[in-house]
Amino acid sequence: MSAAEGPLVVGVDTSTQSTKALVVDAATGRVVASGQAPHTVSSGTARESDPRQWWDALSEALAQCGDAAREAAAVSIGGQQHGLVTLDEQGEPVRPALLWNDVRSAPQARRLIDELGGPKAWAERTGSVPSASFTVTKWAWLAEHEPDAARAVRAVRLPHDYLTERLTGEGTTDRGDVSGTGWWASGTEAYDEGILARVGLDPALLPRVVRPGEVAGTVRDGHGLPFSKGTLVAAGTGDNAAAALGLGLRPGVPVMSLGTSGTVYAVSEHRPADPTGTVAGFADARGDWLPLACTLNCTLAVDRVAALLNLDREAVEPGTSTTLLPFLDGERTPNLPHSSGLLYGLRHDTTAGQLLQAAYDGAVHSLLGALDLVLDADADPSAPLLLIGGGARGAAWQQTVRRLSGRPVQIPEARELVALGAAAQAAGLLTGEDAAAVARRWNTAAGPVLEAAERDEATLNRITGVLSDAAPLLERDATSH
Repeated sequence: MSAAEGPLVVGVDTSTQSTKALVVDAATGRVVASGQAPHTVSSGTARESDPRQWWDALSEALAQCGDAAREAAAVSIGGQQHGLVTLDEQGEPVRPALLWNDVRSAPQARRLIDELGGPKAWAERTGSVPSASFTVTKWAWLAEHEPDAARAVRAVRLPHDYLTERLTGEGTTDRGDVSGTGWWASGTEAYDEGILARVGLDPALLPRVVRPGEVAGTVRDGHGLPFSKGTLVAAGTGDNAAAALGLGLRPGVPVMSLGTSGTVYAVSEHRPADPTGTVAGFADARGDWLPLACTLNCTLAVDRVAALLNLDREAVEPGTSTTLLPFLDGERTPNLPHSSGLLYGLRHDTTAGQLLQAAYDGAVHSLLGALDLVLDADADPSAPLLLIGGGARGAAWQQTVRRLSGRPVQIPEARELVALGAAAQAAGLLTGEDAAAVARRWNTAAGPVLEAAERDEATLNRITGVLSDAAPLLERDATSH
């Protein structure tokens, strides 16, 4: 390892499946060490994880980084959004965390929307219409189905908050992640006491919201990690806001992230409030906004279809008139939390490779359908679409997005953008810079650009038609559970 030009910082991504840590040179953005360790997630509609696994995984990931982690001057945690972490008086989990893709709270989401004035009122109040992914609906589910557990709770945290608090001893969060709870009012940038009262959650159980650029705390004694006592700890943020920092995003530049979930988002200077609920009006980690649409089914669902067909994930074939809606985990965009996958148009001459391509098409269709709603009216329609996440390296994903979007597609060479964004946030504490400006200085968005292709309107229209016709069946799935 060559000598670093500047101080070292650590950026962490605690995601659904694993925790990753990067040690980064704050002067150049060069990754000098990295580590990764897995978590387990329960299967079925109950998607839960033990938060203590995240801490153990962080410890293992940092151990893999070796001596470089010990030299870090600042650290920041980026993490999966929406998860409900409930802690007792000793700071231990009352029960496993309910993750973003746990859809059991769909009935509570519908009830809360009705009780508090409908979708438009929610969008104006919190920036978003809550779905089963949102933390507020998960708390409502817990209070209804596990009242003894709810009564034992002395602190409510998000996944990144939990790790930050174990580092500092202070209960903190940031505006980016808290904007995905459903109990933070985007207009006033404060907890909404009316919503908290409606779900029976004491505001005293919630963390302090740290301002952009503010130090959340310092590393305390007895944590067992390779950081020195007094190391600066940044606010951290949710994974999508961290990735936006990692790209150094400027307003109006579209991003599509292909991971376990799929997302499309862009930084905006205008506070979003979409009454349809398609676009979540999240805050970013800087002071602007991050309108975002999220699907539950992306790379994991397509990989499952490939496995069922006994195909490599790249073994797609063109020429299909078959439609496959890969809603294997229910779906959030469109809002069909208890739907299942649907296959339509199967023929004798349909090949397995064409079925796999149909799965890719169905997943990308859902994301592109929301992209126009995410972007402001003055956004450049010819600007390259930044493609990130685990799927962004796959040729089948790249070509499907290119064909269905009609846009040029840029694939940043930088990897682990959530952890890089967290590292940029940590670096900003040391230099006084805006975290996105740090990432732009690191040139993290650089990468090859695939030229625009003619937009495949026929496939888009076919999938839209099947989805529209199938909606009563898919909605009936939701009401029959």
